[in-house]
Amino acid sequence: MTSETSTPVVVRFAPSPTGYLHIGGARTALFNWLFARRQDGRFLLRIEDTDTARSSPEMTDNILTSLKWLGLDWDGEPVLQSANRPEHVRLCRDLLDRGLAYPCFCDPEEQRRRREEGPQAGMVYKYDRTCLSIPRDEAAARMKAGEPHAVRFRIPDGRTTLADRIRGDVTVEHAELDDFVILRSDGTPVYQVSVVADDHAMAITHVIRGDDHLSNTPKQILLYRAMNWPVPEFAHVPMILGPDKKRLSKRHGATSVGEYERQGVRPEALRNFLALLGWSPGDDREIMTLAEMTEAFSLASVSKKSAVFDETKLAWMNAQYLSRLTDEEWLKAAEPFLPVGAADAGGLKGWIPLMRPRVQKLSELTGASAYFFNDPEAYEPAAVAKHWPGPQAADILDGVRDCLKVADWNAAGLESAVRGLAEKRGVKAGALIHPVRVALTGSGSSPGLFEVMETLGAETVFRRMERAAAWIRSGAAV
Repeated sequence: MTSETSTPVVVRFAPSPTGYLHIGGARTALFNWLFARRQDGRFLLRIEDTDTARSSPEMTDNILTSLKWLGLDWDGEPVLQSANRPEHVRLCRDLLDRGLAYPCFCDPEEQRRRREEGPQAGMVYKYDRTCLSIPRDEAAARMKAGEPHAVRFRIPDGRTTLADRIRGDVTVEHAELDDFVILRSDGTPVYQVSVVADDHAMAITHVIRGDDHLSNTPKQILLYRAMNWPVPEFAHVPMILGPDKKRLSKRHGATSVGEYERQGVRPEALRNFLALLGWSPGDDREIMTLAEMTEAFSLASVSKKSAVFDETKLAWMNAQYLSRLTDEEWLKAAEPFLPVGAADAGGLKGWIPLMRPRVQKLSELTGASAYFFNDPEAYEPAAVAKHWPGPQAADILDGVRDCLKVADWNAAGLESAVRGLAEKRGVKAGALIHPVRVALTGSGSSPGLFEVMETLGAETVFRRMERAAAWIRSGAAV
């Protein structure tokens, strides 16, 4: 493999366990994984669980399970950020002792109010450095006396230029930044410190993450420099948007990896689809194995523009992967979406060949294939109105049933019998086929009717037709 870097690559995926693994997070994990494997590097996992009020073991388990389902393995054991909190606090105190940070005795609620009111007044909130002017000996005495205080990092003069591997050079004037809090008044460190400390401890060489973190990066670079640590390379991936070009969210439908698994999307299909959201292998390929994606992946090929999540494209891609499964593999994948025992109901010879071409997500089987295993509980109103327009529909069903009793019970024999009856009555075959379809499936659409009849068997077909005819004669269709 050729390499994008001369140093051993170490990347990380660092989700917060405050929710299920989001599609955007999954793509970030995938890009990190592909980059690491392409460079013969390491892909590490860190769970940023310092938000104790919102984090939960359940969400952590979900993240790990979803990554495994996607086929994204990690190196070593996952790191829990909360375990490193004492070291994060020590670093804040070290910056304070070296004069690179200072205590802030301002009322946190007052600062919060100013921060919230700033945008309403057309202003960007920026701390006014009130506490920076307090003499150090006075500040030390107030801290020693136990006066509540936060610790703020002192932004130096100058500017910071970030050489982003995706976006190019991004320059930020330090005058635009405020002296941000690194240690809260309750003694807990903030995200900026924790992420820098942990990335350094884990020897991260490249930070690949969503561009919603871009505003954090100049502050983090300043912390690296203040600690005299090497600064990793950064690559900020544009956000995933919904069809309305707004950030992908629940209003657009499913957003978590687990939801797509429950819809019957194959992991390899979702992985392939996510890889192409903002990245291209440089040719027209769309269906790629993980090995092929790894071989082709490059940060230079990641787009600077946001990608749009296209459910239709995902469904198409999933269908491509489903089509590559053997009947045995397809049946095993479909089993969770079928009634108990349905997988043993003559699937390989009967209903699987009929349903395979008709589903793009396996969850579609739950409703679409139900009639193969159980009599219809109801009849689709639109189909009833169109194909059972009156009591004569019951007579049609009786006539077809009678002609089928002497037919060869295979698709060709059944079709010959029904078409022969239609010709004898001087009607189009559809006038008989559609009413029967509703009787057998409860719906106006299905795979080929005669193949369905062959699969269901004569006993089931006759029972359902008699039941439907009785239903029609009862006046229920009126």
